[in-house]
Amino acid sequence: MRLDKFLKISRIIKRRPVAKDIANQGRIKINGKVAKSSTNVNVDDQIAIEFGNKTLTVRVNQILETTKKAEAENTYTILSEDYKHDYRMKK
Repeated sequence: MRLDKFLKISRIIKRRPVAKDIANQGRIKINGKVAKSSTNVNVDDQIAIEFGNKTLTVRVNQILETTKKAEAENTYTILSEDYKHDYRMKK
């Protein structure tokens, strides 16, 4: 399954065009390699997504063509959520 579609189906990113834009900006890595929106996602892949000040890393548990909201969380496991801190703001 394409990366942008997986991100939408899993509800990590709510809209597919947004997932496509983020991927094509080089802000998503699959297994440590920069991925485009058309990159194939497989079970057990690790996906790292850079959102502004946060990097979310998940492992793909299953690939489904469609999901209900309650089932979406079963498609992945969160491995880490790393936050970048802006030390200039602390005084």
